[in-house]
Amino acid sequence: MFADRAKVIIKSGRGGDGHVSFRREKYVPNGGPDGGDGGKGGDVIFVVDEGINTLSDYRHRRKFAAEPGQEGGKKNCHGKNGADLILKVPEGTIIKDAESGKVIADMSGENRRQVVLRGGRGGQGNQHYATATMQAPKYAQPGQDAIEIEVQLELKVIADVGLVGFPNVGKSTFLSRVTNAQPKIANYHFTTLQPNLGVVDLEDGDGFVIADIPGLIEGASDGVGLGHEFLRHIERTKVIIHIVDAAGTEGRDPIADIKAIDKELEAYNPDLLKKPQVIAANKIDAIYGDENEIIAALRNEFEKDGIRVFPISAVSGQGVRELLFHVRELLAKCPKETFVYEQEFDPALQFFKDEPYTITRADDGAFVVEGPKIEKMLGYTNLESEKGYLFFQKFLREQGIIEELEKQGIEDGDTVRMYYNEFDYYK
Repeated sequence: MFADRAKVIIKSGRGGDGHVSFRREKYVPNGGPDGGDGGKGGDVIFVVDEGINTLSDYRHRRKFAAEPGQEGGKKNCHGKNGADLILKVPEGTIIKDAESGKVIADMSGENRRQVVLRGGRGGQGNQHYATATMQAPKYAQPGQDAIEIEVQLELKVIADVGLVGFPNVGKSTFLSRVTNAQPKIANYHFTTLQPNLGVVDLEDGDGFVIADIPGLIEGASDGVGLGHEFLRHIERTKVIIHIVDAAGTEGRDPIADIKAIDKELEAYNPDLLKKPQVIAANKIDAIYGDENEIIAALRNEFEKDGIRVFPISAVSGQGVRELLFHVRELLAKCPKETFVYEQEFDPALQFFKDEPYTITRADDGAFVVEGPKIEKMLGYTNLESEKGYLFFQKFLREQGIIEELEKQGIEDGDTVRMYYNEFDYYK
């Protein structure tokens, strides 16, 4: 079975606790604290694997967890970091928060590796808490908690061209003729229940990837029949080929079929109708001559809008070459980059809801921001990267911290201190 959706629970590794211990050696009766720091918990990382094309690995297992960090040891020994969890997915997989449906990551285009959950920071050992008045601290910092969420994985096929049409019009036969794909072909309705991909190789130029998208019925945009399973895959394509039965062997009206499909595309996502379209009037091997009243009606209806009609036979190959070269011309005019969904949700943020924070002024005039949500976010964010720094700024704004600082009179150039980090404020 083709698996293009899966729901799984993922969990990062908890940070290891800091250790409480004291130096004990011969001739050193009052050694100081030497508790080591805990190890960092493992991250949950999704990577694109070119060798797989389904999500079947996630259909039979529901929970995946990275390793926790180990506790620190005596003699300033640092705990071992937890191993990262690498989850391999096919290109085109979208990772969504299962509860809100918002996009966490889109494994498409140049995004081949994405850290979805960061492991907890290891706690500091008691050696860090020694002061002039507290020379034997019996306290160490606990490791940062793990993050656990349920995610929805959705595979959206990445193909240059999508074949659409009602069942039994010859899409699978067409694909098997023009590509190296070997789809199942039979005279039954709804035989194609999964996208079949193939590569079209043209003799005097670059080829392209073409996909036979699952059959469509009216009401698909409302989830009827294959519904969203059909429409999900066509979002990535650049050109749409409508395949219709020009011989009338199924007793259908091809014009009505094309309009019904376009109506479903528009209801699902109006931008889909902006894609270039072409019509393949199939099964001309079953008619007398190269034209009939069905093909003439198709030309009259659609070619005035710039949508070409090509009479073809997927069985004999007649007219197929001309169609493919026209499709390549359409592709040459399309943007080259892959459509990639923007991130809408960061899993770390759900742990900071309703947690208090304080803003005070230090003796040197700096604004000191403290609280559990700040400390956690600093532990999960890599401020050394531009992306991480921008994300942290977004977090401060969404949590209302920037607004509160402005209410307290912060000005450009003032210092903001958050635990072991200092920032200069600029509006």
